[in-house]
Amino acid sequence: MSKHHHYQLVADAIAYLTEHVNEQPPLSALAKHLGLSDAHLQKVFSEWVGISPKRFMQVLTKEAALAALREQHNTLDAAASAGLSGTGRLYDLLLTCEAMTPGEIQSGGAGLVIEFGFTATPFGEALLAWSQRGLCFLQFTDDRGDETLKFCRSQWPNGTFRENPAQARTYGEQIFSTPLRRGKLHLLLKGTNFQVKVWQAMINTSPERLYSYGQIAQLIGQPNASRAVGTALAQNTIGYLIPCHRVIQASGNVGQYRWGPTRKQAIQAWELAQSKSDQD
Repeated sequence: MSKHHHYQLVADAIAYLTEHVNEQPPLSALAKHLGLSDAHLQKVFSEWVGISPKRFMQVLTKEAALAALREQHNTLDAAASAGLSGTGRLYDLLLTCEAMTPGEIQSGGAGLVIEFGFTATPFGEALLAWSQRGLCFLQFTDDRGDETLKFCRSQWPNGTFRENPAQARTYGEQIFSTPLRRGKLHLLLKGTNFQVKVWQAMINTSPERLYSYGQIAQLIGQPNASRAVGTALAQNTIGYLIPCHRVIQASGNVGQYRWGPTRKQAIQAWELAQSKSDQD
């Protein structure tokens, strides 16, 4: 069974662990809740996340989140903020980006040819869209994808859309492969100057760290713009690659996420597992 198909089982496990995190339930309790044997659950969970349920539960605690924020506070440097000429890394995948001009945005994508397709990911199905200038849309979908595709088309109402499922799968393999492949990926951003600044800062964040809204505001040199940062992240249409999932509340709570808090925690744990071996 693929990691894509394992996702729903792992999502159910994450939801249970999140709800009972203060009780620190043993593996047997989680397995019973899911109707699986201890051994099968341990195998599936560890294969998908890269860490055991026990280690994942340790990552989930509010104390762990607060500790991560405190550690990040001690290492933040406002000078780390980069302009659009900067680059970010998703492990070995080099990310670069450029912003659409105001005129291009106002035209609704007139003259822009946008290809799209669905792909399996470790976090469920996703819809990707791109032009010759770069990947411009990545959204997870829990339905047949009709509403997500409708939303995608609404971003460029005057653009020409062409379905290309083969290229979508290629992009999916490049972005979500394990181990992650070396390579380059260019993003085309559609947003205001402030939104683009926030998204660029997120691209430059570290995959194994968590950040508060205030820390991202500090990174862009506007320490009083925490609320505006949250609004910019909520408008992000390139999920995962612009990693708004790395931002949590200063209280240590997971906070909001367009595709649900369970998926947000799943991505956080998956990223951590890519950079750190199981410590059990």
